[in-house]
Amino acid sequence: MSGMRRTLPTAFCVLAFSFCGCGSAPASQVAGWWGGAWSCKIDGRPARMKWAAVDDSQTTCDGNICSSTSGARWSGSFSDNGSRWVKLTNPRSGTQGGLYFQHADGNKWYLAKPVSNRAVGWTTWNRQRYPLSCWR
Repeated sequence: MSGMRRTLPTAFCVLAFSFCGCGSAPASQVAGWWGGAWSCKIDGRPARMKWAAVDDSQTTCDGNICSSTSGARWSGSFSDNGSRWVKLTNPRSGTQGGLYFQHADGNKWYLAKPVSNRAVGWTTWNRQRYPLSCWR
């Protein structure tokens, strides 16, 4: 019985601390098929794309009282035909599992969920759509 008395408080403490530790996943646990490095073609030109999970912890203060949250988000970038890397922002999953996101210039892009490690979609420029395909 004394073993049971020691086990129960220990189990309770472990359970209590596991609830306290809940919150946003660390960057290493962010889910998404788009993470990592990709080789691409944009309107027939070679390109590269990469997405990495990054820390998105935030602290806000009101006078002397501060609160912090921990979290993670996706950070993306794209290089068209060897040009400088530009930001990709606002990644969000579509209803069919594809990825909608925005290029640094504000244009909307889309990639369908990959089939055999190849994702096909489109970019926009001056309201025109252009083909985009990426693979790894």
